[in-house]
Amino acid sequence: MSNSGLSARIFEGEAKPIMTKGVPSVSVKYAANGSSTKSNELGMRAMQERAYEKRGEQYLLIKSPPASGKSRALMFIALDKLHNQGLRQAIVVVPEKSIGSSFNDEPLSKYGFWADWTVQPQWNLCNAPGGDDGKVGAVGKFLASEDKVLVCTHATFRFAVDKFGIEAFDGRLIAVDEFHHVSANPDNKLGTHLGALVARDKVHLVAMTGSYFRGDAEAVLSPEDEARFDTVTYTYYEQLNGYKYLKSLDIGYFFYSGSYADDILKVLDPTEKTILHIPNVNSRESTKDKHREVEHIIDALGDWQGADPATGFQLVKTPEGRVLRIADLVDDEPAKRDKVSAALKDPAQKNNRDHVDIIIALGMAKEGFDWIWCEHALTVGYRASLTEIVQIIGRATRDAEGKTRARFTNLIAEPDAAAEAVTEAVNDTLKAIAASLLMEQVLAPRFNFTPKTVNSGPVEGFDYGAGGYDPNKENVGFNEASGQFQIEIKGLVAPKSKEAKRICQEDLNEVITAFVQDKTTIERGLFDEELVPEELTQVRMGKIVGAKFPELDAEDQEAVRQHAVAALNLTQKAKEIALSSGDDTQTTGNTALIDGVRKFAMDVRELDIDLIDRINPFGEAYSILAKTMSEESLRQVQAVISAKKVQLSPDEARDLAKRAVKFKQERGRLPSITSPDPWEKKMAEGVAYLARMKQEAANG
Repeated sequence: MSNSGLSARIFEGEAKPIMTKGVPSVSVKYAANGSSTKSNELGMRAMQERAYEKRGEQYLLIKSPPASGKSRALMFIALDKLHNQGLRQAIVVVPEKSIGSSFNDEPLSKYGFWADWTVQPQWNLCNAPGGDDGKVGAVGKFLASEDKVLVCTHATFRFAVDKFGIEAFDGRLIAVDEFHHVSANPDNKLGTHLGALVARDKVHLVAMTGSYFRGDAEAVLSPEDEARFDTVTYTYYEQLNGYKYLKSLDIGYFFYSGSYADDILKVLDPTEKTILHIPNVNSRESTKDKHREVEHIIDALGDWQGADPATGFQLVKTPEGRVLRIADLVDDEPAKRDKVSAALKDPAQKNNRDHVDIIIALGMAKEGFDWIWCEHALTVGYRASLTEIVQIIGRATRDAEGKTRARFTNLIAEPDAAAEAVTEAVNDTLKAIAASLLMEQVLAPRFNFTPKTVNSGPVEGFDYGAGGYDPNKENVGFNEASGQFQIEIKGLVAPKSKEAKRICQEDLNEVITAFVQDKTTIERGLFDEELVPEELTQVRMGKIVGAKFPELDAEDQEAVRQHAVAALNLTQKAKEIALSSGDDTQTTGNTALIDGVRKFAMDVRELDIDLIDRINPFGEAYSILAKTMSEESLRQVQAVISAKKVQLSPDEARDLAKRAVKFKQERGRLPSITSPDPWEKKMAEGVAYLARMKQEAANG
């Protein structure tokens, strides 16, 4: 593992030396103004207050980061539905038993609310002994009782619906925590049941997710079902900007060579509270012996002193003389692991920073795991699910006294030209880049795009920079309190339908997810030297939007496409400007990204959609990759991609021809095959390709 690399501190314009070579490291600083942790007179924090305002909605989707208080937000809403909206009972559904504790009794009246949250012990089925069979019967008894609240797992709820039918749940609130576990795929039983409940329309549904990539590859709900939900969105920017203590979050994707266990201390700092997720035994990063890996890591940290008899934590003395308390959740021996797990959940130790120093896990300590002191989430091996990455990052983004910085590090094996699995290694590299691009979008303030027209004017509450609002130019405004940009773009298509407006306001990150996860898109964006950017921004993104939202008409699909491309490319240009400045003496808080977007808008003659479409979304990612990956590995990756370079397909030709028709409507002529403009030439090639196909078909 090299120690000569630099990981760029993106959005701050500062380069910080690190011990490994890395793909883009996002580093965002926040104001830490305390706003997201302050409570109103009802005891509600900012996100909870926003959700409570929508308590009258029958179908409510809460999208909010880990640790933002979704569990308590649900308590407030459920109590109102039970006391003031005539619902008979509330059923809270969680993905696994450990998360059931998030819905234990809460004395809400102590903080100003008009009722307390109570769950009778027999109705918290996450704490009940036995398998799902007995618990399903308990659900039936609850439905027949006068009691108000039941907590159970997704599995118990699925079996209960199978047994009792959806009609048995009429007149009740169904609250689904970690909603990204649901899928519109017919094979997903919970998704099927929820679809049936929505179709019957006799329950209230509150869905909660801390992931911005709900469903990853597959939709959580069908578009028609999702359209029934009102959405509450609370962004990472709002959450972290409003913390009291945590001021910066770093996210790094770093390469290593050889065995990760040999060089783990180059990224694992024993002085930081760390959750280390070792690789799945089936992954290429694994040595196939998870217990030996844990032993190797412990040995690298210092001299083993035995196990603490009370907690089961491993005690390790470092060379500096400090004794580390290490929780091993990888050990399969039930008695040992249960003892360690119970010690980690001990409520008496929740606020004790010295209780544990490092947690080593494999399948545990991800979503719903609450350790406020965690400063570093270190994960070895690429995680196939972006949802899982967001959940792991969420372990480190709790606010705690004295904790000013948190970070996530993903260690990925560098492609080795001599390895048989080089193609797999290349795929992991591409996925890591995609994940970093997405996290940059998640951590950034929210974009609101509007077309620049003669009637455009400043929006109240937005700061337009030193010169103020300029009616003769496209403007960039920022509202620090809400963490939102207001950006004018010439030629931007505005969404017309309610659904298209919802997508542009709430789901741009999901569109970007589908785009950067598209293998052909990211391969060409990074390694095709002949690429015309519009092939990605217009054709590929257009195809992805069309497939994702087939119910939208062509104009609304184009509006969504333009908004998604603008969000992705403006973040990338701002990052490029922040990195090139090399001087952050005037940069405070998260202003480097804000200043970068504003500077880009000022530096161009006009901020129009054609200009934005001409930016390769992966250009800056490649420039950082070229600096951080070894030259030999980079050549190997390029060779693997180049070897499977594809020719123009009929589908791509049709998409290019459609763009050519639009070109003719705007210019009064078809694109020319001899044009010096590469995009015009590419469209002409698409028209010519279709003409040849038609001629060949006519000739038989």
